[in-house]
Amino acid sequence: MGAALAIRDDLRPEALRRQARREPNRRAAPRMLAIANALDGLSRADAARLAGMERQALRDAVVRYNAEGLSGLYDRPCA
Repeated sequence: MGAALAIRDDLRPEALRRQARREPNRRAAPRMLAIANALDGLSRADAARLAGMERQALRDAVVRYNAEGLSGLYDRPCA
């Protein structure tokens, strides 16, 4: 297994959880929660499981979050 993917830390885990609680988008909210869990030090597997997703889905969300911030956690429209 490779090195853990770093997560940008401009938003604290508490801010991500607060945003997730207010977020009406039922796909973006768990992504926010999983990233908050990982930033709090949980393993990626536990962070993903507690948010109801697979570890690979968390990794994909982290890549998009690192590149685009919160807006990267929303589904993209189909072309």
